[in-house]
Amino acid sequence: MDYIKELDIRLDKEHYYAGEVLSGRVIMHTTENFKLKSIRLLLRGKAHVEWKVFVSGDKRTVKDDQVYIDERAVIWGERAGEGLDVTVPVLVRGQHQFPFRFNIPETNLPCSFESRACYIRYFVKVTIDIPYASPPQGIKYFTIVGPHIDCMDEQYLKPVSGQDKKVKCCLCCAKGPVTLSCSLDRTAFCCGETLKLKSIIDNQGEEAVKLKVRLLQYCEFFVERGVLGVTKEVQHLVLEYKGETVVPAERQDTCANLRIPTVPTTMMGVCRLVQIYYTLVACLEFDKSGDDLQINFPITIGTVPFRIPNSNLQPHIGYDVAIDHVEGGTYIGPEFLLGEVYDGCNVSDNEHRDLAPLYRPVYLTVVRSSQQISAKAVERNNRRQSASAILGGAGAAGGHSASVDGATASGSGTNGGIVDGRGDLQRYRKQ
Repeated sequence: MDYIKELDIRLDKEHYYAGEVLSGRVIMHTTENFKLKSIRLLLRGKAHVEWKVFVSGDKRTVKDDQVYIDERAVIWGERAGEGLDVTVPVLVRGQHQFPFRFNIPETNLPCSFESRACYIRYFVKVTIDIPYASPPQGIKYFTIVGPHIDCMDEQYLKPVSGQDKKVKCCLCCAKGPVTLSCSLDRTAFCCGETLKLKSIIDNQGEEAVKLKVRLLQYCEFFVERGVLGVTKEVQHLVLEYKGETVVPAERQDTCANLRIPTVPTTMMGVCRLVQIYYTLVACLEFDKSGDDLQINFPITIGTVPFRIPNSNLQPHIGYDVAIDHVEGGTYIGPEFLLGEVYDGCNVSDNEHRDLAPLYRPVYLTVVRSSQQISAKAVERNNRRQSASAILGGAGAAGGHSASVDGATASGSGTNGGIVDGRGDLQRYRKQ
């Protein structure tokens, strides 16, 4: 329409939680008067999976959909079933703003997600109903932060531990055992928080060993087709840490502090089309035989950070896009690329990073500001001074640390990595 110079949807913010009020304005700039029946809005949340499979030698497409939100409203003009005998009103030229509000359902909504095989999208769509003309439309995408997973829930605060042992035999002579023991103080973390893995390596064998820790992302996609349906699985390495070599007849205690990067939230039983979960794998890498000892810990990525009770410090919350080597960060839909046609195959990694997408979902990330770091340092120093006074001036134990691929390994005798003081969050509540 030549007389509609601008049509835009502007939301008060770009990310929302279940149960919040989504509000914004439809902006329309017209250059002349024209008849306008109505301005309609659609709030939609939808999951879609689609990929190709080979059936009897033929390539076929399997797909499925699931709708979470479907709300409609008329913000100007006649409503459905009205205005049949009413004169169509005229919208005068000029700059117009039409405010709107939607109540997001208080259900356990899945997080916004973009990948090649699946997407979960939430958007507001505006339709301008003009008599005897094709209706102009506009769409505004936004992010839903979910599902609700509180890292302070009792099920996630229980410490977990595991042990694996290997004994190598040569004819009738058994060599000494190699033992790996690992423990976690909790199993749920938000992006940006530090995961502290304590491990004990007792190497009584004849080979040198090295600790390797990996955080893996698993995505399972489902299509209800036939009796069993169709599934697709994808695995990505989130982060990896390698410790120092442990020679034979040596015992080593380590504490690996791994800062979790921004990744999609864990989704189990929330969406019938996709499940996302994470596993922390701790293994010993032998010099000759590779990975022989392995311990797996299920890790939950939540949306409400861990808080230390009775602490005045609160976690500083931010929102960021997922890292570019996990599902949810490796692919951008072609409809969100301005001036580019991207099918996910013919663009190099460097070119992919340079593209400026119109929309990408964001995920909750705990950000450590400089003020927080200073306050925590003062608080730790005060605690140490108090402890020294009580113990008669005993000094704190020393130690060493080394940074490897974004992970910090602290030697025995350290304070055990980063300790974040966090208070209760008023804005989060359990759905």
